Amino acid sequence: MRNSIAVRRKRLKLSQAEIAELTKVTRQTVNAIENNKYDPSLTLAFKLADVLNTTVDTLFSYQAKEDEE
Repeated sequence: MRNSIAVRRKRLKLSQAEIAELTKVTRQTVNAIENNKYDPSLTLAFKLADVLNTTVDTLFSYQAKEDEE
């Protein structure tokens, strides 16, 4: 799954730590999500979208992994 969290976060002039605090997760979790190393729960995806003033389907896009095809 790909996301545009870093782009939107920077556009809003928010740090990873600020996003983490607003969504009640660690900064490391935000970093892992931004770097496509961790897929958030549906609840967290909605929280991120809310904090970043967008929708889940705009924030995230599905990309099949080669081994899933």
